[in-house]
Amino acid sequence: MSAAAGSRERESAGGSSFDESRPDGKGLLVDQSSWGQDKPENLLPRQNKSKSEITDMVRSSTITVSDKAHILSMQKFGLRDTIVKSHLMQKEEDYTYIQDFRFFVGTYNVNGQSPKECLQPWLSHGIQAPDVYCVGFQELDLSKEAFFFHDTPKEEEWFKAVSEGLHPDAKYAKVKLIRLVGIMLLLYVKQEHAAYISEVEAETVGTGIMGRMGNKGGVAIRFQFHNTSICVVNSHLAAHTEEYERRNQDYKDICSRMQFRQVDPSLPPLTISKHDVILWLGDLNYRIEELDVEKVKKLIEEKAFQTLYANDQLRAQVAAKAVFEGFNEGELTFQPTYKYDTGSDDWDTSDKCRAPAWCDRVLWKGKNITQLSYQSHMALKTSDHKPVSSVFDIGVRVVNEELYRKTLEEIVRSLDKMENDSIPSVSLSKRENVKYMQLQIESFTIRNGQVPCQFEFINKPDEESYCKQWLSANPSRGFLLPDSAIEIELELFVNKTTATKLNSGEDKIEDILVLHLDRGKDYFLSVSGNYLPSCFGSPIHTLCYMKEPILDLPLESIRELTLMQLQTEDDGSQLERPMDIPKELLMMVDYLYRNAIQQEDLFQQPGLRLEFEHIRDCLDTGMIDTLSASNHSIAEALLLFLESLPEPVICYSVYHNCLECSGNLTASKQVIATLPACHRNVFIYLMAFLQELLKNSAKNHLDGNILASIFGSLLLRNPAGHQKLEVAEKKKAQEFIHQFLCNSP
Repeated sequence: MSAAAGSRERESAGGSSFDESRPDGKGLLVDQSSWGQDKPENLLPRQNKSKSEITDMVRSSTITVSDKAHILSMQKFGLRDTIVKSHLMQKEEDYTYIQDFRFFVGTYNVNGQSPKECLQPWLSHGIQAPDVYCVGFQELDLSKEAFFFHDTPKEEEWFKAVSEGLHPDAKYAKVKLIRLVGIMLLLYVKQEHAAYISEVEAETVGTGIMGRMGNKGGVAIRFQFHNTSICVVNSHLAAHTEEYERRNQDYKDICSRMQFRQVDPSLPPLTISKHDVILWLGDLNYRIEELDVEKVKKLIEEKAFQTLYANDQLRAQVAAKAVFEGFNEGELTFQPTYKYDTGSDDWDTSDKCRAPAWCDRVLWKGKNITQLSYQSHMALKTSDHKPVSSVFDIGVRVVNEELYRKTLEEIVRSLDKMENDSIPSVSLSKRENVKYMQLQIESFTIRNGQVPCQFEFINKPDEESYCKQWLSANPSRGFLLPDSAIEIELELFVNKTTATKLNSGEDKIEDILVLHLDRGKDYFLSVSGNYLPSCFGSPIHTLCYMKEPILDLPLESIRELTLMQLQTEDDGSQLERPMDIPKELLMMVDYLYRNAIQQEDLFQQPGLRLEFEHIRDCLDTGMIDTLSASNHSIAEALLLFLESLPEPVICYSVYHNCLECSGNLTASKQVIATLPACHRNVFIYLMAFLQELLKNSAKNHLDGNILASIFGSLLLRNPAGHQKLEVAEKKKAQEFIHQFLCNSP
C-alpha cells in the first residue's frame, strides 16, 4: 500500500490491507467452514481442547490465546467431505440445541487519550459475569505517527486497562486483538468456553481518503462458538453533521470489502453477512439534525429522548434502507454520548460548540438474540465521548454428540447410494462499455442434475490465473448438491494496475474462462467489453501531448502516445510541442485552488464514489464546465490520479537518490532537475499549490507533515511496487517532500 492504512493483529497473522479494493463487491455464495480427512466417519470427530491448551489466566496483560481451538479437525478437503458438511449444515437442527450465553458489547471513542481511570464502571459494574466480551475503541491515538506509521504505545495501555476491568467473578481468555490505526477491537471469553471457540479470523478495512486510509473504517473478528458463527464489527465512520451520505458509503464499503479467509484455502472468503450473529458497535457518527444546539440541550434536560430520536440521522437512514438493513437497535433511554468537555459531564464549550448526538451505538442482527441492557456510562470522563455498553443473551447452537454421530452416519449411507448423473447448464449475457474504477457485475447460473457436482474455473495453458487481472469470478470454485443451482458473479473492475495496458491497446476487455466440472465436461465462457480510455492510468508525458480530451482522440492516437517512450530531454521528434503539465491535473488543482484553499480536512476526508465517476467523465470528455462535486471528492480524485500514474511524478530511476539526499535541499533540487521536463513541471506545480494550502493552515488545519506524508507516498514510489516499506524509508520519503514544502522547489 502506498498510503497509510496499516493494521495490527495480536497473536495471529498480520492484518490485511486493501489497495484499490472493489468498491461494491458482492457477498460470496459458497458458505462453508473447516473439514477433515478422507473418510467422513473418521473425519468429523467433535474435538475439545486439551487442558494444556487452556492455561490459567487472570485479568492482566498476560492473557492466553484461544485461536487454536477447533471444534472439528481440519485435514484434507475433498468433494465428498464438502458434501457431507453441506448436508450436516442442512440438518443442523437435528443434532443441536439452543443454549443462551451472556455477551457484553462495549464501544468507547477515547479521543487519543491514555487510560486515566478504572474501566470497571463500564465493563463490569452491576452485571453478571459475561461469557463473552467484545470491546471496541475509536481514536485510540490521534498522533501523526499512529496515522502514518501505525505503531502506538496506547494499544498496550488500553489493552491492559480493559484486561484489568473485566468482571472479577470469572477468569477470561483473550481470543484476539485487532487494530487499524486508532480503531481497536478486543475479544475475550470465559476460560471454560475457550475450547469451543474456533475458526478465528480478524480483518480490517480503511475507508478514509482514497478508500483505505485507516483514520476511518472498520475492524472485525469472526469466530465459531460451538456451532454458531459470529462476526463482531467495530467501525468509525465519517464525521460532521452534513456527511451522512459518506457515513452510509463507509458502512457499505466495510460490508463489501471485509472478507475473512476460510480454513479450507480453496474456498472463497466469508463476508460479514455470512454469519449467524452480527454485532456491530462503534462511533457511527450519525448526528441529530434539524434542531439547533440549545433545543437539543433543552430536550435532553427534559429527558425527551424519543423527540430527539425522531431527528436522529441513523434512525432516518435505517428507515430509508440506506444502511444496516435487517439490523436491530435497542431503545435509546440515555442522553447523547457526544460531545463533552474532557474531564467533565458538561456539553462542549469550545468555539465549535458541537450539538450533542448519539454517535456511539450498538446494533445487532440474527436469531435468538435478546438485549438485556443498552446504556451509557457517565462516570468515565477521560474523553469527549461517553462509553456505551449493551448486554445480550444470545442463543448459540450447541452440539448433542450422540445425535451428531447418528446424523453423520445417515448422511454417509445416503451418499453411497448416489448415482453419477450431472449435466449443468450455462448462459452468459453481453457486456457494455467499461470505465476506469467502475465496477460491473454480470451473473450466470449453473444447474445441477442428480448427483453432487464440484466446479472450478481453471487456468488456461501457460497462464498463471484463470482470468485476467481486471476480472474475477465469485465464487471461483464450489460444489452443487443434486437438483440445485448456484449463481456465479463475474466482476469486472479496471484499476491503476490494468488501465495503462488497456489504454495502449496491449490488453483488451476480452477473456475466455474455462469452467471445469469434476468428472464432467469443461465449459468455455467468453467475456468481452469496450474499454473507454481514461486519463487515469495514462503516463504524464502522454497526457502532455494530448491537446484534446482523451475520449475525443482516435484509439490509434491514444495507443501511440501511451506507448511513446519517456524522454529526459527534447529528442527532436516531429510531434507538436507538448503542454507543460497535463490539462486534467491543471483542472483539478485549479478547482481546488479556487474553491478549497481553506477547506478543513482537505486530503484527509474521502469523497463520494458517484462524484468520482462524474469527475472522471468530465476530465475524459473535457466537459469541465459541467463539473459539480464536493471539494473532498475533487481532492480524492487528484490523489487517485497521481496514484494511477504508471511512472510516478518523481521517476522510479531516481527513487533511491531521493532517499539518500533527503534532508539536503540543495542535493534534492539537483535530483529534481534531472527529471524529464513534464515530470519536473508537475512536481514544481504541485509543490506551489501545496505551499498555498499551507499559507491557509489557520483555516484548513493542514500542516507540512500531513501533506508530506500523503503526497510523499504518491510522488515518490518504491520501484519494487507492492513491497511493504520500512518505517525509516517512509520517513525519508516524507522528509524529502517536506523540505520542498518549506522552501521553493
